[in-house]
Amino acid sequence: MTKYSVYILCNLTKTTLYVGVTNNLRRRLWEHTNEPKGFVKRYRVNKLIYQEHHDRIKDAIAREKQIKRWSRSKKDNLIAMFNPDWHFLNRDIL
Repeated sequence: MTKYSVYILCNLTKTTLYVGVTNNLRRRLWEHTNEPKGFVKRYRVNKLIYQEHHDRIKDAIAREKQIKRWSRSKKDNLIAMFNPDWHFLNRDIL
């Protein structure tokens, strides 16, 4: 059964966030790092700092949209609950 991931990336200085959804986090993270496009390329947003999993794509997309609407401080709090030190998690996935 496919799991769907909602994830948050940041840039090296942790000043810009990107929220996304995918059915293959490893592949998507590789793409963001090695073949960046658009927003990800412009702001060099490729450091994984948050992830959560859902069984249904509908739920994952709804959650992604919810998080995208949040203020920066609310996103920061979500990240801090999952990853208090804001460690880059790329190696854990790749």
